[in-house]
Amino acid sequence: MTTASPAGPTAPATSAPGASHTPGRRDPADIVKIGGKQGRFDDLYHLLMVASWSRLLLTIAGVYLSINVIFGALFLLGGDDAITGARPGSFLDAFFFSVQTFSTIGYGVMAPKGAYASAVVTVEAFVGLLTVAMATGLMFSKFSRPTARVLFSSRMTIGARNGRTTLSLRMANERGNDIIEASFRVTVLKPEMSAEGEKIRRLHDVALVRSETPMFSISFQGFHVIDETSPLFGETPESLQEGAMRFIVTVTGLDGTVGQTIHARHIYQAEDIAWGARFADVLSNTPEGRLQIDYTRFHDIEPLPPPAQA
Repeated sequence: MTTASPAGPTAPATSAPGASHTPGRRDPADIVKIGGKQGRFDDLYHLLMVASWSRLLLTIAGVYLSINVIFGALFLLGGDDAITGARPGSFLDAFFFSVQTFSTIGYGVMAPKGAYASAVVTVEAFVGLLTVAMATGLMFSKFSRPTARVLFSSRMTIGARNGRTTLSLRMANERGNDIIEASFRVTVLKPEMSAEGEKIRRLHDVALVRSETPMFSISFQGFHVIDETSPLFGETPESLQEGAMRFIVTVTGLDGTVGQTIHARHIYQAEDIAWGARFADVLSNTPEGRLQIDYTRFHDIEPLPPPAQA
């Protein structure tokens, strides 16, 4: 007969297996910080590096247009004779002349006239040189940076496996190449009380049955046996949520294409654990004998079958 610890599969389920669920990942930006620097633009380079490609391109386009609008207005301040070949008082001509100057195009139709206009051209050419250099370096760094496309299951499960209560989570490599020498680590953040009565939150390693694989190509399922040595021993769904426990999962390895280190991480909340459940099978073989994975069922969980009668 199968037995279980207090954190076993007989504990009440927090939600119905198989139901849709939003992962409990919490972004560091959601943490309220009191004191210290809180300016969003204190580290502009990092902000642009982590931004999406669409946001980055829109930002560069906005800076480009803003610079040319400013210098177009400066050319207008020089009077109607500041730009040879431009229509008097035309902001469009001044703007497009600024674009030509900024990009060092120089079609030969419009040209600066006088010391004022030449000084503005000199400043704008220098600004354009710096801006293009920084934009080029930023885009190259972002384009060449290796990233890991690791898909994490939206939930973790706790249930009986081989007669022992086991925590389980699932990951998949969505990229077509391999992650070489991949290592997986799970850490739980749980509240504790010190001998002096001080309430602290400590990180405990959640040891996986297997935490490394020489080649992470398709999927990986991690298992943690909840026994007397586990930081989860004796925990229940209620105690996990009362303690607001968080599970931090990290994946590190070498990109099989470029040979550079890549990493990915995911954070689970206590409510992201399905008790008395297991993951649905997503691996199968095609009629031609090829291995296939069904991502449409990747996050699906199902109830554990009843234990066999002794």
